[in-house]
Order: sequence, then structure tokens, then C-alpha cells
Amino acid sequence: MTAAKDNTGLSLKDAYLDTFKWMLYGRFFEDKIAALYRAGKIVGGVYLGRGQEAFSAAMGAQLDQSGGDVFAGLIRDQAGRMAFGEDLIDSARTYLGSVKGPMKGRDGNIHRGLPAQGMPAMISHLGSLISVVNGTLIAKRHRGETDCVGAATIGDGGTSTGAFHEALNQAAIEKLPLVMAVANNQYAYSTAADRQFACEDLVDRAVGYGVAGYSIDATDPMACVETFREAIAKARRGEGPQMVVGKLLRLAGHGEHDDAKYVADTAKHEHHGRDCIEVAKEQLVAKGWMIEHQITELAESIVAEIDAATTQAQSEPKPSPLKENWQPIASKHLMEAEQGWRNA
Repeated sequence: MTAAKDNTGLSLKDAYLDTFKWMLYGRFFEDKIAALYRAGKIVGGVYLGRGQEAFSAAMGAQLDQSGGDVFAGLIRDQAGRMAFGEDLIDSARTYLGSVKGPMKGRDGNIHRGLPAQGMPAMISHLGSLISVVNGTLIAKRHRGETDCVGAATIGDGGTSTGAFHEALNQAAIEKLPLVMAVANNQYAYSTAADRQFACEDLVDRAVGYGVAGYSIDATDPMACVETFREAIAKARRGEGPQMVVGKLLRLAGHGEHDDAKYVADTAKHEHHGRDCIEVAKEQLVAKGWMIEHQITELAESIVAEIDAATTQAQSEPKPSPLKENWQPIASKHLMEAEQGWRNA
């Protein structure tokens, strides 16, 4: 499985079809991971992006990894990670602790990344990763790489952290090509939105920093695709940071350990409690871009690919405490480089 890394020249139809594909990859992969977690096959927490796939994939699919763009996803961005370029087998290996995975089985299953490929590893201290993206974009600017976009994601609760505000302010002052995606899933873990912020809409926070803001229905895949196309294009043209706020409802607990009893039943039946994948199917059929049996065939092929990848990852070795070099990978590379300088 490899992603189409550059969607900038695609028609709206093709961009939508590509986004839908990655939505399915994200949903079905996480369904599989959740089942393996319940079977005791996965160590650590599992956090699902159920209901957020359109918002995440629409951004990830329209960035250009091969052109130097950056995507910094969080725990509910499996669809966006895959759309940007994270291989399915790498995702499976990370969750299942394979020594062949990008983190070599040494780290938690969500703290993963490939910085050299534009995917910085997630930081659990929410908001901090935005500054990492800012720093990457400033470094690229100093190297003369001026056609790159950096994308970062955050939840509604994360927008209340000091790190979020500091980073957004820095991006605005420096006019960085940052696309800030805020998924307002209405709960910061179990804290409802009316106990988190007093503004009518989180997009109001963009105005105070001089940042362009968009407020969309994140259960509408078409709105997600169209808005991120516009935001990414403007950032790439040098128009400064863009902040996209998408309203949706998290269709699962905070993690698989959480039954989400605090979510009012009425919220599940309101407009933003819709399943974006079901909405996408309706939109595709209505526009004549796909018919039902094509959707079914695509879904079946993706599920088969996921089953094969997770089976392979389960068969691979885990890191051995007796044989593994537990030195941090970055430190090891720095020491090798330092030794090279001394020998020069």
C-alpha cells in the first residue's frame, strides 16, 4: 500500500475518491486493532479515530510528502497518517511491537513517526507538537525550501493548553505555512465543550492571532476535502497559517478502555453524531462517482490487505532485552557522526 503523495493537481472528484479510500483504510485498520486489543494481542492503549476519518484523511491526502510537506498527527489520525504516507505494514508493526517497525518495538504504539519522511513522532503533551512543526518549517525556510506546508492536528481540549497558543502565535508572527486542524469532537476525554471554552466557535481563536480560520461540519467529507484544498493552497502560496475547525462527535470512548457513559445519548442522534463514512457513501452514490457494489468491493479488498498485514506483523519477532541495543536511535546516530568527525 502506497499513498498518492501529491493531490494538488487532482480534480475535486479524484481528490474525494482518494480521501474516501483512506477513510476506509483508517476505519477498518482500527477495527482490526481494537479486536486484537480486546484479544490481549496489543500492549498499551488503543485510541480510535472513529468519526474523525473524513477530517483527518482530507488533510493528509492533500499534502505532498515527496515535496517536503510535514504531517504531525495525534492519536485519532490513523486515516490521515496513512493518507500522507505511513505504510500499512508499519502501522501494524508498531501496534504489535514488531522489531521491524519504525519504532523497533521500543516505544508505545501511538508515539511513532518517521521525521526524515515528514512525520514527527507524536508528543503526549498536547500542543507541543505544533512548535515542532513550526521549527521544521523555519529550518526549511533557512534552507531555501519555500514550497512546503506543515500540518498539525489537535483536539478541542488541546486548544486550551499554553503550548497551543504559543505555537499559533509564533506561526502567525513568522507567517509560517502551517495548516492547523482542530477536531472539535465535543469532549476533552470526558469534559464537555461547555466546560472547556466560552467562545461560540473555536475558530474565533484564530482571529485573535491574525490567522485565517474556517469552521466546517467535519461529518461532511465533501466540506472537509474542499476546505483543506483551499487552506493548504493558501498556506503554500505564502498567505500564512490557516486554521480549520471541524465539528463532529467522537464515535467511541476516549480509548478502548473507556465506555464513554458521559456522552449524552441525545448527542449521538444529533447532526454531528453522524458517521462520516456513511455520509461519504451517500455522497458518492448521489454524485454517480461510485456505485454500491464498487464501494463493497473496495472495502473487501482493504480488509483483506489489513488482515494480511496484521498477520505478518504478529509473526515477526519482538525486541529481545538480551540482544537489543536500547540506546536511543537519535543518540546513536549522533555518536556515530561525532566519531566520524574525530576520525576525519
